[in-house]
Amino acid sequence: MTRLTGKVLVVDDDPAICMVVSEALKRQGHIIRTAGSIAERHEALASFTPDVLITDVILPDGDGLDDVGNILASEPDLKVIILSAQNTLNTAVRATGQGAFEYLPKPFDLNELSRAVAEALSVRAKGKLAEPAAGEGTDDGLPLIGRSPQMQEVYRTIARVVGNDLNILVLGESGTGKELVAEAIHSLGPRRNEPFVAINMAAIPRELIEAELFGYEKGAFTGAFARTAGRFEQAERGTLFLDEIGDMPMDAQTRLLRVLQSGEITTVGGTRPVRVNVRIIAATNQDLPTLISEGRFREDLFYRLNVVPIRLPALRERTGDVAILARHFLDQAVLEGLPSKLLSEQAAALLERYDWPGNVRELQNLMKRLTVLTRDQEIQVQHVRQVLRVQDSVGDPADSSAADLADAARRWARDHLAVGGNASPCELYDRLLDVIEPVLLSEVLAAMDGNQIRAAATLGLNRNTLRKKLNHYDIDPTMPLRHR
Repeated sequence: MTRLTGKVLVVDDDPAICMVVSEALKRQGHIIRTAGSIAERHEALASFTPDVLITDVILPDGDGLDDVGNILASEPDLKVIILSAQNTLNTAVRATGQGAFEYLPKPFDLNELSRAVAEALSVRAKGKLAEPAAGEGTDDGLPLIGRSPQMQEVYRTIARVVGNDLNILVLGESGTGKELVAEAIHSLGPRRNEPFVAINMAAIPRELIEAELFGYEKGAFTGAFARTAGRFEQAERGTLFLDEIGDMPMDAQTRLLRVLQSGEITTVGGTRPVRVNVRIIAATNQDLPTLISEGRFREDLFYRLNVVPIRLPALRERTGDVAILARHFLDQAVLEGLPSKLLSEQAAALLERYDWPGNVRELQNLMKRLTVLTRDQEIQVQHVRQVLRVQDSVGDPADSSAADLADAARRWARDHLAVGGNASPCELYDRLLDVIEPVLLSEVLAAMDGNQIRAAATLGLNRNTLRKKLNHYDIDPTMPLRHR
């Protein structure tokens, strides 16, 4: 198969990135020009007509996305690929909203970039247009947070679907943020000014689901004193989020399928169809194909809902996002009136090693508890261990030992300050050192079978310093403390 080649303009203020991308694309036969700023990009475009523009977002003289729309207005066949270290949902949506062909978060894979260039040239050659521009979204307050590759894929999918009305099925474990995805799609799309209505199938009694979804007429059942609009009518021209769709009873599934096919609902007790204009986003933490094989979910409804699937990763699959999320929740807690806290790097590392069976929701609740229960300004490893109660199951023994040692040192210092509060800081330091240092020296010597050279290297000391310390503490290097 013949590879399409073309002219490519690469714009990035990092010369190393320009060089690496240029060399990779040149080897594939493309003609390359580079630029390091918006001004240089305009200068290059004045004398060079590329088929593909690859551009960074943050450039020395401004935002590289700001005038992409204007460039495409004058060059509608140009395919734009956005590169950005600002790996947020907002950036992905802005890129798509400006008409970009592809968005790749940094650090990017050269093979993926090459594939994107090849696809762009193929689309250009066939005369196809890129996807319709989605509505611009600039709400930095959107609650979807994370820079992991798994979340980048979620962002890219969201950016591609916000501008249309395709049905979406959000898949993921409980607590991963499925409703947040639905809210983001609604808030960033053309229906943003219309209602967003959510209903949880698992929280409604089976006999009331149809009345909740489709509404009911006066006298339809005992207690129906007036006509009441259901969730479909409440969401008119907006978005209806059907959470835990796997828990919907089969008879309600049949009625929902008819609505999706006809665009009309009939209220409980009613006879006249009502036309509805609603975007459907469904979500589940269950395996729908398994439910289908068990006869508990309609296969035809599954295909109606699963036009665009979005899988949300479990938090244990995106551990690189844990610290970012944890600190976000600490900031959020302050806005809710809770004390301001910091998170130590060691505590953040411990959180990243936890399995998070409750996913992001569990992390959010944990950070709230820590803000209330931690007296210190900074949340440390021991605080996390105490609240999670995972001393024996999370992290390596060295972390636990370090936490225990720190606790012992803290108690020792407080006890001595309480009893002998007139001791100078220097004396207190020397007292603690006299307790800890000889134990450390003896244990290391014992582990090295009395070999002072190896012991000094392990301790990070030179041999003369080690010998002086051994003499100071009257430690016999041939009979370390462990063996006495």
